[in-house]
Amino acid sequence: MPDLSDGRNEPEAKAEASVDAVPSAEGAVKAAALSREEWLAALTERHGAARQEKFSRGRVAICGLGGLGSRVAELLTRAGVGYLRLLDFDRLEPTNLNRQWYFMEQLGMYKAEALAENLRRITPYVELDVHTVRLTEDNFAALLSDVDVIVEAFDTASCKAMLVNGVREKIPHCPLVAASGMAGFASANEMKVRRLSDKLYLCGDGRADVNGGDGLYGARVNICSAQEALTVLQLLAGEQANAV
Repeated sequence: MPDLSDGRNEPEAKAEASVDAVPSAEGAVKAAALSREEWLAALTERHGAARQEKFSRGRVAICGLGGLGSRVAELLTRAGVGYLRLLDFDRLEPTNLNRQWYFMEQLGMYKAEALAENLRRITPYVELDVHTVRLTEDNFAALLSDVDVIVEAFDTASCKAMLVNGVREKIPHCPLVAASGMAGFASANEMKVRRLSDKLYLCGDGRADVNGGDGLYGARVNICSAQEALTVLQLLAGEQANAV
């Protein structure tokens, strides 16, 4: 994602999840293969009733929908998290496809809208609150103050710092799961989850970035996104002690 400070605000768009139908790849609507009850029963079989009930009640905001955020959203949807707020102002570009959960036919679409389309192909029973908007110091508190967990999934250090510092100052009650250090081609063995304070968790190796002369590889970025998603699920389940 380009530096958010260079972008312009776009009108917010909200997409409502249908409980009866799901869009196909061609945009047509067809009946869902599973009823809501069948979907929840399948999730409960894998996750257990107590945890799944907490996942289903969970409200999560994902800030940035690139290599990290798109995969976090996918994993949380597959886990049956009930409500996701998707926030990103950017459009999909060809260089995004090596690591971000989008498809060639979606090039040029706003990422927030394209991701909502993809998530509804997993299940129509997730509530999606879609915002095609640039998060700034002036608007982030109003957009994020009513969720259970906030995910930071930006590309640039300045945007990460803005969100982390802002949430700690203006929304101190809300857990924040952030990421730093997922670039390059080195071993992923040093990537971990660190609990930096009571409400702040940091995933990644903490130092690798594209300025070191290497790029972004989907396999390594996805490890970090999986760490973020698992930490969110632990927080929703009230088992954050397992996150470190």
